[in-house]
Amino acid sequence: MANFIGKIIICILKINFIVMVNTLDSRIVVDENITSGKARIADTRITVKAIAIRHELLGHSAEEIASDYGLSLADIYTALAYYYTYKGEIEASIKEEEVLVQKLKKEIPSKLK
Repeated sequence: MANFIGKIIICILKINFIVMVNTLDSRIVVDENITSGKARIADTRITVKAIAIRHELLGHSAEEIASDYGLSLADIYTALAYYYTYKGEIEASIKEEEVLVQKLKKEIPSKLK
């Protein structure tokens, strides 16, 4: 009987894990027609990269970011979880944009000098 109950508990834990993963996955979406295919929070145009930059590079708290964007803490933490999962790819994208900006600064002088 204890073995049977143990199997039921394991099944319940597996089902809860699958539901949790599906819930988290549904909050981050990628659509080539929106934000140029960058991962973003569902139902918004706020990218995972924007959240990661504010949190990791600028030192903003999750609560501050959530408040500024009008998002839930769950959305922010989901975006950060996605960032940590794909950190190498997202950081490479940030670096590519930095290189492009530096290149454009050299090619197109500022008119505000």
